[in-house]
Amino acid sequence: MLEPVFPLELIPFRRCDPSQWGVGLRTIHMVANGQRERRTRLRLWAALPVAVLLYAAPGGWAQIGGGISNSSQQQDQPVPLKPAPLIAVHGVVRNGATGEPLPRALVRLEGDAATGALTDGDGRFEIDGLTAGPQIFEVVKPGFDDRPNGAGSMALDDTAGFTHNVMVAAEMPDLVFTMAPTNAIRGQIELSTGDPAQGIEVQLLKRAVQDGRAVWQAAGAVKTTSDGTYRFAGLGDGSYAVYTNPAMDSDTATMMVAAGSGAKVARDGYASVFYPDARDLAGAAKIHVANGEQAQANLQLALEPFHSVTATATTSEGRAGQTAGGPGSPAERALLSYSAVVEDMQGHQLAYVAMYDQTARTIQTLLPDGAYSLLLTAAPRFTINLSAGSMGANFPSSSGSLVGSVEFTVTGHAIANLRVPLAAPRTSPVQLNIVHSGSGAAAAVNSNGEGVTATLSQAGGWIGDGLSSMFAQANGPGAMETTYNGPGTYWAHAHIGPKALCEASFTAGGASLAREPLVLSLSGASAPMELTLRDDCAKLTLTLPPAMLAFAAGEEPYYTVYVVPDFDSTVDLEPVTLRPTSGASVTVEGLTPGSYHVYTFLSPVALEYRNRAALSALPEPGQAVTLTAGATGTLTLEAPPQP
Repeated sequence: MLEPVFPLELIPFRRCDPSQWGVGLRTIHMVANGQRERRTRLRLWAALPVAVLLYAAPGGWAQIGGGISNSSQQQDQPVPLKPAPLIAVHGVVRNGATGEPLPRALVRLEGDAATGALTDGDGRFEIDGLTAGPQIFEVVKPGFDDRPNGAGSMALDDTAGFTHNVMVAAEMPDLVFTMAPTNAIRGQIELSTGDPAQGIEVQLLKRAVQDGRAVWQAAGAVKTTSDGTYRFAGLGDGSYAVYTNPAMDSDTATMMVAAGSGAKVARDGYASVFYPDARDLAGAAKIHVANGEQAQANLQLALEPFHSVTATATTSEGRAGQTAGGPGSPAERALLSYSAVVEDMQGHQLAYVAMYDQTARTIQTLLPDGAYSLLLTAAPRFTINLSAGSMGANFPSSSGSLVGSVEFTVTGHAIANLRVPLAAPRTSPVQLNIVHSGSGAAAAVNSNGEGVTATLSQAGGWIGDGLSSMFAQANGPGAMETTYNGPGTYWAHAHIGPKALCEASFTAGGASLAREPLVLSLSGASAPMELTLRDDCAKLTLTLPPAMLAFAAGEEPYYTVYVVPDFDSTVDLEPVTLRPTSGASVTVEGLTPGSYHVYTFLSPVALEYRNRAALSALPEPGQAVTLTAGATGTLTLEAPPQP
């Protein structure tokens, strides 16, 4: 029999009203058979005299205060709270390439390493002790990605950490998870000299989708082992390209040579080569891998002469090393930082390195035969930034900066005395216009502090392809504040803060920047640009189909939705995710009035929505909808086909 160490007391709270009645727990010490144990006392309080309840013995609850009776005879006896029943979840994990069960895959709750199970030889798993309600599951297995079902070639490039929302319920059906085997690209590099190709750096590019366009992006770099082999593992399905960085025959070789001695310096090396044997991405073979493929990409590198190329920066006055309008004193030159980039004749950055010799005040590089361009930037040290242009180039951001370039061809001998004329860069003018419909919404640009910006992303290269940078910004109509971007070809993107505004057009010299890329000259100047907004934007309310809202247990289905205009636009699209548990509908705002197609997917995808041919190739044509100015349209989504 348990006995209290101290008497039990009544605990009245006279200033409480009935709405403040409550229950409290206090830990007290009980003595049983001479052993001091911790027990929990249940305490009730209210404005009226209150009874204190104490669990006295296995027989039931004893009531103290207001009369004592056996708990089995008391009709209004308190009932202990029963814990929620625990549920066992079971299911199977399958190989997405073959459909076969996948053994030894770890299925667990997100962030809970202790709650999980490995699949057996039949790919089955069971996790018990779970409470009913929403849970987040993740599936892990080396050599496999937990890829969303049905994403196919449009799967997001980064699916690491992909999870499954599961509504746990009693007697729920089997969960079925699918994992995609990762791919690999391996190869052997052979040198024309027969020497081991150890330490050659190999670069990997992947075809990806960014802002609705296909781009080539860096996906990794490795060095060859002692036997000249390399390997890229853990690759998702897709298209890739492989190339080598240039390498000199001797580790001690340097591109810096003494002034006037370039013609006497001999260097041998291996040029940058794309698989199988090309000097640029256009001639490279594209390697397609899927469903766990192991692709082979061997390269042969030929030893060839690398010739010294030396250039000197000049101002418009023609005096070497001099800043614009200044004497070019040593103190003034010490405040400048020089950056040089080697490009091809189309303005694409190459993998060759150019360096500035502060002592000789020259730019030097070593190059094999070919046609090149050298882009040079000189900027005050405290204003250097990594703005766009060619990736890795330091482009100026304030007055006092200079930029210049020179084209040349290497044909079997060194090149000296190149002159790179430097000049102060200029930014391109951009005018922001707002077409009023009488609603007065345009004033929100200033009053709410939500501005309008334009960015540029590089196009057409393989180093820095898709790299974005700030271009122009404004908080109201008029001339936008612009930032210098280096020479090159770019796609323009409009970012409109106020939801009451939407794009009418974005042009350069009258040409639509949604259809044609922007080409910037060395000075940064281009045809005058105009970004025109309107304040009679439309909205679209998307609603899940009724059948999907009946979801009650198992893995929660969801839709990824793109609302794609049938007309050209520089505005980037954000996919919308709809789930039954987060509401039956969502409203997309800030849409330019006109016709649209709505594309729905069963998983997160990266849609090439600016490519009309890619949209036409989709298995479903999308739902057509026309939005009226200033109005809200509605659309009930159609279920996409199962994978």
